[in-house]
Amino acid sequence: MGRGDLTNREWSLLEPHLPPLGGRGGRWNDRRVVVNGILFRVRTGVPWRDLPERYGSWKTIYERHRRWSADGTWDRILHVVLADADLAGRIDWSMVGIDSTSCRAHQHAAGARKARPRIPKKARPPRHHRPDEGLGRSRGGLTSKIHLAGEGGCRPMSLLLTPGQWGDAPQLAEVLDRILVPRPLGGRPRTRPDHVSGDKAYSSRRNRRYLRRRHIRHTIPESRDQRANRRRKGRAGGRPTGFDRERYRRRNEVERTINRLKNSRAVATRYDKRAYVFHGTVTAAAVRLWLRP
Repeated sequence: MGRGDLTNREWSLLEPHLPPLGGRGGRWNDRRVVVNGILFRVRTGVPWRDLPERYGSWKTIYERHRRWSADGTWDRILHVVLADADLAGRIDWSMVGIDSTSCRAHQHAAGARKARPRIPKKARPPRHHRPDEGLGRSRGGLTSKIHLAGEGGCRPMSLLLTPGQWGDAPQLAEVLDRILVPRPLGGRPRTRPDHVSGDKAYSSRRNRRYLRRRHIRHTIPESRDQRANRRRKGRAGGRPTGFDRERYRRRNEVERTINRLKNSRAVATRYDKRAYVFHGTVTAAAVRLWLRP
């Protein structure tokens, strides 16, 4: 077992949730070796062609990762791993923090082919292709932004990829809507945390209405201009939002979650041209965090 490979305990937790063998392509000689090759690339960020020979053909490993990213396999694995963790009482639902982080895009991440006009239906790109490829241009160059919700144990529960210049507040509802933890013993999946925290970037009337509608308590400070605007309106401006400073101290948990996630170099710097492949890379890094004790 090489450095960073799955331990026997981690493999025993992951193996039951892998897709069945068969279908497109040939059988794997060793599923564990292929998965370790994917995780090695996620952790180190090396080009696919430079994967160590002990993992076998780099093309086999890349194609498996690409397919799993395209058909949502990594997302399904994350959900079932979350379900196992919840069954074991490892998810801290008392506080879920939401935040975002920008990832600098490598020059190799640009230049993905775009769909040509008036092409035959059979030749059209799959639905998972995005016209913007999750890339945005800012003063520092090409960037992507990862929006996530992290639980109290500093592990991600949901992920969303956008271009780097997109704002944080409009993404709050979609990030929280992506929290989905099945219950293996029966019942509806859990989708609602007890409490949500966020910084001033998420302070908006739309977000507060959304949280109240879902009966989710929240700790989000008001920005200075929003406070002044509410006071100018007098009684029409409504009551000041409750703000618990002690609860807000726990917002560092989501920042530590981002730090742990970006320890994977293929997450900290984007090397993937396609947005769906980069989303699969980030999700694979999140799965690895949940497999660790």
